Amino acid sequence: MEMIVSHLLFVDDIIILCEAKKEHLTFLSWILAWFEAASSLRINLAKSELIPVGEVEEIEEMAVELGCRVGSLPTVYLGVPLGAYHKAPSMWDGVEERMRRRLALWKRQYISKGRRITLIKSTVANMPLYRLSLFRMPKIVARRLEKLQRDFLWGRESLERKVHLIN
Repeated sequence: MEMIVSHLLFVDDIIILCEAKKEHLTFLSWILAWFEAASSLRINLAKSELIPVGEVEEIEEMAVELGCRVGSLPTVYLGVPLGAYHKAPSMWDGVEERMRRRLALWKRQYISKGRRITLIKSTVANMPLYRLSLFRMPKIVARRLEKLQRDFLWGRESLERKVHLIN
């Protein structure tokens, strides 16, 4: 029987793509067992998911055969949403939230404007770059991220109205 497998590897994360057939998953479980025996490494199937694409019959039985749980799309792999509509502004919510958390860590009132600019340019402005290498950012998201950076630079709190001195 021919089994076509494709995969993506990054350090200790892997995505294996194959047809949703019980025989294929049996072969895959053998390959993983051989890998463990040859490398003396353990595969943590408790962290693994079997994610069906489309309608797949007997998915629960296949997950039991492989020894993992059943997941669903959309999901996140290496910080990138898989199966999500790539033009949706909601796909960028994680980037915006990380940016908000990072800015909240810094005590704005104790940092000079020059240092705030340096922090924004060296850290916060680079946060969306990985995702930008894969997807085009909607304009509404770009405006929201720019507003976060401007508000941090010019010292605006959520209830306070403060004019930005430079556009």
